[in-house]
Amino acid sequence: MSSTILKEAERVMTICNACRYCEGFCAVYPAMGLRRTFSEGDLKYLANLCHNCRACYYACQYAPNHPFAVNVPKTMAELRQETYLSSTWPRAVKGFFRNNGLLVSFVTVLSVCAVLLLTLLFQSQEVFFGIHTGENAFYKVIPYTAMVLPFMALAVFTLVSLWKGFCNQWREIGGTPEELADWRAHILAVCDVLRLKYLDGGGEGCNYPDYKFRMIRRYFHHAVFYGFLLCLISTTVAFFYDHFLNRPAPYPFWSWPVLLGTIGGIALLVGTGGLMYLKLRMDRMPAASKNLGMDVAFIVLLFLTALSGTLLLCLRATTLMGSLLSIHLGFVIAFFVTMPYGKFLHGIFRYGALVRYAIEQRQSGKRDG
Repeated sequence: MSSTILKEAERVMTICNACRYCEGFCAVYPAMGLRRTFSEGDLKYLANLCHNCRACYYACQYAPNHPFAVNVPKTMAELRQETYLSSTWPRAVKGFFRNNGLLVSFVTVLSVCAVLLLTLLFQSQEVFFGIHTGENAFYKVIPYTAMVLPFMALAVFTLVSLWKGFCNQWREIGGTPEELADWRAHILAVCDVLRLKYLDGGGEGCNYPDYKFRMIRRYFHHAVFYGFLLCLISTTVAFFYDHFLNRPAPYPFWSWPVLLGTIGGIALLVGTGGLMYLKLRMDRMPAASKNLGMDVAFIVLLFLTALSGTLLLCLRATTLMGSLLSIHLGFVIAFFVTMPYGKFLHGIFRYGALVRYAIEQRQSGKRDG
């Protein structure tokens, strides 16, 4: 890890720990107040606990252009990027976090082109551009084994990579196996996640995209989080229908898989579109410029995945079904491939930091549970 980033994070936290003006803004400052010195693990923990609400930046009397130049959001964002790199699994692909936006874009284009070309190579144009309705309509374009088995293998690898990365990060921030098994801390952390508690900047909202307090960023994050969750549930229900109830896709609009997927897809489109709009308008001073490519690539990929899935649902009974199915599967593959090696990790690592925070606060007598 870059000693320059660690030294800057230690300098900033030392100044903040002496001042403590921002103690009520988020979880970082109560956690910081339990320490007098900061180890590398402490700094990584605090960096992932930061939700980038930016309230501390605009409230700080020592922010740039003061000689102290305290910029907590930027410093924490840069350190988070380094923790992704140091914790990722397998270690051989940690370089993926450098020029991440470009690499995610390359993987996305490659995945979409590969699925399209392979489908056209092994299917006739009559099938690819034909109209298919009724049971197993999707499998007439892309066979069951070609669609399901590779995705199952990719999903297993992705889950293993995320779990390994999470465990690496847990050790780096000083967590123990016994603490990780603390179910009460997990309950508190899940409650914080479901509410996106620390995206409220102390109660009035984030200072995002500028100095004004707004709740809009929190709302867009809610749309992305719950939209993604609904799409995941929709896919799980569809898998259950197909493999356990012998009810193959496509399903009617009023079925659970389609309803959940439609609501989730629309929420994802609104959330990712809104976050991109805010990111384009944001104040760049408290931002880590080198992280911008990774952030944008993740948002755009998630938006395109939701858009292609929504279009596939609307046009599945037309000649465009084959093309849209191939494009959508390409985006889904790219998303799963890059999930453990991109912006998605911020949610996994932040959850680990929230579990650690719940344990610390309970031990210090500042939080029940």
